[in-house]
Amino acid sequence: MLKVTVLDGYAANPGDLDWSIFKDIAELTVYDRTPPELVVERIGDSDAIFLNKVNITKQIIEQCPKLKYIGVMATGYNVVDTKAAREAGITVTNIPAYSTDSVAQHTFALILNFTNQVEQHSQSVQNGDWIKSPDFCYWKSPLTELKGKTLGIFGFGSIGQKVAEIAHAFGMNVIIHVHSPNSFKGNEKTVSLDGLFEQSDFITLHAPMTAETSQLINKNTISKMKKTAVIINTARGGLVNEGDLRQALDEGQIAGYAADVIGTEPMKNDCPLYKAKNCVLTPHIAWAPLEARQRLFKIALENLKAFAAGKSINVVN
Repeated sequence: MLKVTVLDGYAANPGDLDWSIFKDIAELTVYDRTPPELVVERIGDSDAIFLNKVNITKQIIEQCPKLKYIGVMATGYNVVDTKAAREAGITVTNIPAYSTDSVAQHTFALILNFTNQVEQHSQSVQNGDWIKSPDFCYWKSPLTELKGKTLGIFGFGSIGQKVAEIAHAFGMNVIIHVHSPNSFKGNEKTVSLDGLFEQSDFITLHAPMTAETSQLINKNTISKMKKTAVIINTARGGLVNEGDLRQALDEGQIAGYAADVIGTEPMKNDCPLYKAKNCVLTPHIAWAPLEARQRLFKIALENLKAFAAGKSINVVN
């Protein structure tokens, strides 16, 4: 039986899932959270580890010679030095596509926050404004219909495709930017990067964090956008230059920004987006509905079983 340590299990399972599904294959030790200085000690002589956001560096790998498997309980795996792991003979896996529907749903929750202003109007009603109103209805800010608006999608993997599907149901025009438009086989309209920024009423980001995508949203790209445009980010905080974005929001260069991710998580009090104007932030919860986390657990177990059987799946190194 594999000796397995979970380094930061609380985020995926705050108590509504059951770790015992691993009991037939693993002797499991679960830590809710692990600070950097305890990572090596807690890995100890484990054969395998699961983690979500704990950084596994080359130095850590070198101090854990028994370690043969790293299971990232997320789709993104940039927290692991995959090159060092490969050189050490360690298999690294991720959990692909488990949260596609959840993240797409959250994307539209953020979009609708700007178009329908539900929270703002609910609060107004609860504050007594409707009781005082001389009319049967009122609105505190402009309301927007999505039909006919243009949604620009940057990153057209499974989540981007699901977002496009939902957008079409709303009657939106969808445009996308892909690296190789000539080889793109889908039905969506492809545009240049400049075209994406210039034409979109809403831009939604669904790309991984790479050297090419880092700080994609910056002073230059924002300057190409409509002043009425809104940016949605459920991908990675590093896709955005938060200082440039804060300035753009303060100066009204764009209408708003909504994100489920920021550059440093959890948020620090010096984050440029903290209390920014027309900025809606959620604490990295798009992936977290119960159903999505149930799928995550199921795939994590399948990954571990496949590794134990010598037939690893979802390998990223």
